[in-house]
Amino acid sequence: MTINEALRKYRLPSPTCSEDLETRWSKVLTFGDKLVLAGYYYNGKNKPCYYGATYEFLTDDHTCEGAIGLRAASEVEFEDDGHAILWAMQQ
Repeated sequence: MTINEALRKYRLPSPTCSEDLETRWSKVLTFGDKLVLAGYYYNGKNKPCYYGATYEFLTDDHTCEGAIGLRAASEVEFEDDGHAILWAMQQ
């Protein structure tokens, strides 16, 4: 999935800051030099609904107000948020 497709489909912000992500999504983790996110996107009854996304810092400011940008989003949805986070961590 391209960045623009992910921005539209999952309504992800970019550029943004980690503070903004943490107030809008409950599953945001700082993992080394990137942030990983698990989000929920309803696909219908009994279908996988979780996606993963990876952000990276755009400046040397790695505080909660430092600029970050979307770098990858999963093309498939997962059964749970743990698998979505695992996918994002591997990017």
